[in-house]
Amino acid sequence: MSGVENLARLPELRKKLLWTFALLAVYRMGIHIPVPGVDSSALAEFFANAQNTLFGIFDMFSGGGLSNMSIFALGIMPYISASIILQLLTVVSPELKRLQKEEGEAGRKKITQYTRYGTVLITVVQGFAIATGLESMSSPTGAPMVLFSGIGFKLMTILTLTAGTVFLMWLGEQMTEKGIGNGISLIIYAGIIAGLPSALVNTVQLMTVGEITLFILLFLLIVMAATLAFIVFMERGQRRIPIHYAKRQMGRKMFGGQTTHLPLKINTAGVIPPIFASSILMFPATIAQFSNNEMLQDFSSYLSPDSIIYNLLFIGIIIFFCYFYTAIMFDPKGIAENIQKQGGFIPGIRPGVRTREHIDKVLARITLWGALYVAAVCVLPMFLISKFSVPFYFGGTSLLIVVGVAMDFMGQIESYLISRQYEGLMGKSGKLKGRN
Repeated sequence: MSGVENLARLPELRKKLLWTFALLAVYRMGIHIPVPGVDSSALAEFFANAQNTLFGIFDMFSGGGLSNMSIFALGIMPYISASIILQLLTVVSPELKRLQKEEGEAGRKKITQYTRYGTVLITVVQGFAIATGLESMSSPTGAPMVLFSGIGFKLMTILTLTAGTVFLMWLGEQMTEKGIGNGISLIIYAGIIAGLPSALVNTVQLMTVGEITLFILLFLLIVMAATLAFIVFMERGQRRIPIHYAKRQMGRKMFGGQTTHLPLKINTAGVIPPIFASSILMFPATIAQFSNNEMLQDFSSYLSPDSIIYNLLFIGIIIFFCYFYTAIMFDPKGIAENIQKQGGFIPGIRPGVRTREHIDKVLARITLWGALYVAAVCVLPMFLISKFSVPFYFGGTSLLIVVGVAMDFMGQIESYLISRQYEGLMGKSGKLKGRN
């Protein structure tokens, strides 16, 4: 935060931050606008007994929108699901692969357009499942969730939830374009942060009634601090591959002869794998829990967050997406070719194919440790819930997302400040200003 004092001198950065916070405020206001026809008191009673279930996890990612049954009840997760589907199809579809790699900006816009269509389709399906499930559900006291059920309620719910998710998607895109940071990640971040105060209050209440002792509370605080430090340490962790550049003469000038390094992050994929994994596991289980079908109910019980099957699937999907997303984001072949073109080489490794194989091998090894680290952090809440009955917000996916997004947000602010400082040294022509 050492660059905060520069905000007064950088109106562009101040404007971007104001845009970001204003759009986040719009999102948080929308959380409190309910879907018509739902009994809010009956819904509150239901979610009071479902905090540590799949509904609690989904409610966390929607920023409390599901427990309020607001217009943003589905949050941004349908967009995440559509992105997963498009990225998986990119691997197997030559047409999508050509759009992504050969068409450039136009191809990426086309894929973004397909993602939007997929988001609408997924939202319509989920909206219908939620509307149907609400009509058949009641609160623990027996009060019905829906005041006036029927086809009108279903259509209104589908239309409202679809419009809310599409509006959130637009908010995220505007945040990315006009603000600072990734808009979609910031929306998820804001939703999680908004639930932290209530989680802390619930923990204090549990200690007051004697369900959690002072010793356990201190232990939880130590675990949280250690987890936070561990996440920051691993997110900053790098494997640096040394690169030497041979000296070469061009005209009367000598170039090269320097040593640098290629930094490879331990967790190249960032917070994307746990978000993707949560989205995949929540989608079928949520539909199953809103249905009265006995087979779907049995299937839903196997995918409860505290079950062994859920956690094993969660870990497996996280590891898969760590490798999958790293393969999309990082191209060892292109990097090896660039190093060779610039006259560089890795000591003891031949340029070209051998360099690519070496980078690929190193990346595969550190990605395994990064995937295991992400999986270990994400299953931590399940242990805390089963042993100490604490709210879901402590540790795990939520803390990983909060720390990762916060570090990325501050990194982009720092990069912007550095770029503005360099621009201040340059004239409008792009040349360094000389002395008068």
